[in-house]
Amino acid sequence: MSTEMTMPGPRTRPGMRGGLKVRAAVGAALLVARLRPDRLRRLLTLVGRGARPAPYETALAAYESVVATSRRCAGWYGCLPRSVAVALLCRMSGTWPTWHAGVRAAPPFAPHAWVQAEDRIVGEGAQPEEYRPLITVPPRSEG
Repeated sequence: MSTEMTMPGPRTRPGMRGGLKVRAAVGAALLVARLRPDRLRRLLTLVGRGARPAPYETALAAYESVVATSRRCAGWYGCLPRSVAVALLCRMSGTWPTWHAGVRAAPPFAPHAWVQAEDRIVGEGAQPEEYRPLITVPPRSEG
């Protein structure tokens, strides 16, 4: 027996639409998410270099676009490609959220990847204290 699942529809936000950019970010994220952690961190650091810190609203619009576009990214186990896709989509607009990979702070100690903007976790009902980052890629200026 199977259970029917319905994904939430995208909310309309100015400046962020579905389309080629979102699909490109999701496709690239699905490939990049297969890299070893050290290479993933190095690549994201390189891609994010020189970007302005992402405003929360920009990162949230990117999150909603990614989740509306990709079932894999919207699923329970899609946190790594979802977080990478959100970061890449933000980068296409010249900004970069703080990207994290880590674990839950309390049992069950499950791995998780997420993005933060303006010190808030984007698109999830969690607080930053609920996770322990092991890898962090913040926005950095080239200076």
